[in-house]
Amino acid sequence: MASTPSLPPVTAPSANEPDKYNVGLIGHRNVGNGLNFYSLEREIAVGQDLAKQVEQSSKLVNDPDVTSYVNRIGQNLVRNSDARVPFTIKVIDSGEINAFALPGGFFYVDSGLILAAESEAELAAIMAHEIAHVAARHATKNMTKQQIWNMASIPLMFVGGPAGYAIAEVASIAVPMSFLKFSRDSEREADMLGLQYDYAAGYDPQAFIQFFERLKAQEKAGKHSKIAKVFSTHPMTADRITAAQSEIQKYLPSRDNYVVDTSEFASMKTRLLALQGNHRRTVDQGGNRPVLRKHTEDDSSTNSGSTPQNSQSENTSAADDRPTLKRTSSNPD
Repeated sequence: MASTPSLPPVTAPSANEPDKYNVGLIGHRNVGNGLNFYSLEREIAVGQDLAKQVEQSSKLVNDPDVTSYVNRIGQNLVRNSDARVPFTIKVIDSGEINAFALPGGFFYVDSGLILAAESEAELAAIMAHEIAHVAARHATKNMTKQQIWNMASIPLMFVGGPAGYAIAEVASIAVPMSFLKFSRDSEREADMLGLQYDYAAGYDPQAFIQFFERLKAQEKAGKHSKIAKVFSTHPMTADRITAAQSEIQKYLPSRDNYVVDTSEFASMKTRLLALQGNHRRTVDQGGNRPVLRKHTEDDSSTNSGSTPQNSQSENTSAADDRPTLKRTSSNPD
């Protein structure tokens, strides 16, 4: 497991800035406050129900090394966030380049996102954005607005009773997944908070911009068929990119170095590719038909219970397993 280097404490750029811009107050701010019919307990219950739907219709990656690695990144970001619920983080076996967090901290990362990222910092940046949606309680705020609209359209003769009773009745309506699409303002807020959480966890926040700019260029060139999903849920407009760049410069004090990449990230990508290759070979074999294969050293490693990349990891020195640091003095943004 890669170790995280010692980083200076997070300090605010200015005491005069509103709390939401003050990275020194992360975890002690009023993020997520506002009109919301859902208590945190009810939000978690809604998330549990939606998570069951997701897992009934999806294939999860059950490899313990991959899931543990992604969970460690996510939990580190959560510890450096304003979230007030525990997070359950899982990996979905899907080529889509996407990640999404349900109300109450039920968080899913598509394996396609891990493979599309070019560094651990890029993966962490997208995960931080999703954690920000949960911290800001965007989903239940959306559902609250929808329920208010529903109440406004119900004739008063059918409401009856105290207003609180009517609200409680409407709040019990099942929430479809379509309500989890966020407004432009919510996406902008998640951008800002996600950059802060990413920075507070020690990562280079520029990775968020780099990831989306690269995918946007690939989308225009038609180089990747799985990119449409990430832009349908997180349309990265030029205005959002400009705003993110401005927020990094204005609100995130410069550091001498950031965590950019780790050897473990490369190992997990290799492991995922191997898992996908094994799955394809199983499907192509068509059941129990015998298949002749040449014996290789890699096969021996697999048969002995470890993958080639695990063997390499065991033989790698501690120095090689340290995170890659980007020094701002030699690598200006």
